[in-house]
Amino acid sequence: MHDNLKAIWNRAASSHTKADTSWQTQQNFLTRFAELIVYECAEIADSPSSYPFGSYGCKIKENFGLWKKLDNK
Repeated sequence: MHDNLKAIWNRAASSHTKADTSWQTQQNFLTRFAELIVYECAEIADSPSSYPFGSYGCKIKENFGLWKKLDNK
């Protein structure tokens, strides 16, 4: 697994304090992992080296319902 994905995996895992293996806990973890990946992609798209005529990162976040949800990471 790529180092960036490992870091995101660990961030998602750290958001769960219980050692619970229930389906709901697993689903919550995978949801958080996916959200963090989308957020990372959006941050890259919003970087100054990206296309200067639009905010693709905002569009990515909006498309996945993360526009305001993860701004505090």
